[in-house]
Amino acid sequence: MDKVLVAESVRKSYGDVDALSGVSLSVAEGEVFGLIGPNGAGKTTLVRALTGTTDVEGTVSILGSPPESADESRVGLLPQSFSPASRLTARELVSYYAGLYDEARDPEAVLADVGIKGDDADAWYENLSGGQKRRTCVAAALVNDPDVLFLDEPTTGIDPAGRRSLWELLESLADGGTTVFLTSHSMAEVERLSDRVGLLADGELVAVGTPAELVDAHGGDSRLLVETAADPDPAALADSRFRVSTRGVGLVFEGLTPRDIGDAVRALDDAGVSFDSLTWTQPDLEDVYLSLTGESFEARGRSDAGSVAEADSDADSDAHVAEAGGRR
Repeated sequence: MDKVLVAESVRKSYGDVDALSGVSLSVAEGEVFGLIGPNGAGKTTLVRALTGTTDVEGTVSILGSPPESADESRVGLLPQSFSPASRLTARELVSYYAGLYDEARDPEAVLADVGIKGDDADAWYENLSGGQKRRTCVAAALVNDPDVLFLDEPTTGIDPAGRRSLWELLESLADGGTTVFLTSHSMAEVERLSDRVGLLADGELVAVGTPAELVDAHGGDSRLLVETAADPDPAALADSRFRVSTRGVGLVFEGLTPRDIGDAVRALDDAGVSFDSLTWTQPDLEDVYLSLTGESFEARGRSDAGSVAEADSDADSDAHVAEAGGRR
């Protein structure tokens, strides 16, 4: 498949902070590429680098051209921070963005696609709920029917049902050939939508692969979580063939398959350990994230300085979107 998005040795610094340290990647036509990483890891800076809204060292191309000279009618961008005119209705807002292009989709149809209909479409943007605002912003990014779509935290504030509807919409767009570059703090979102995932940490792309490949390489073993009101000593299970450790209010058995659960229960009985519940868990992207970053998915990133640099990038996003719109 053709590579429609390519970055090679991309570097960016904010003062003494290296936001990006030689990032290289490529994304194929119709592929959904998910980017995850701690706050301050460089995710928003990388999106800005790929869309040409910040100067970087290295090379970037979209659809075979540098971002600044790419056909902007074929590119859609939804920044993490986006505050359109509050006294426009959702319909007026999306119609405004449609008017920036020689060819655009029907704003009414795009609003319906993202779940904004009826009275909601005629409400001022400032009076919409947080989820409705975000849906309207997604519609504005889709109205030009882009071939390459950048989405930075697209479903923030949207309820679970609305989130699933947008996931289905994005899946249909990818099936139709749209290339999607996605950043998200929802691991479920990344795992469901992404053909490949990249994990960015301290400005470096430390792992790239399909969700299954990353889980196989970095997710660790399946586990049986044993909740118990007792205060068990893992040494009491030393004669069992499982690796056992304490965690929270119970025990964790590692390195076993579903067929081994019965043997684990018998080992608990033999050791005189009563329990309240058993939970079988298999490794997922959350475990990959923890393994490669040493912190939970929601934990804060590296340094305050790095996070401030990322926040500054977010704050500038609206200006760059407005500038891009004016060039179309």
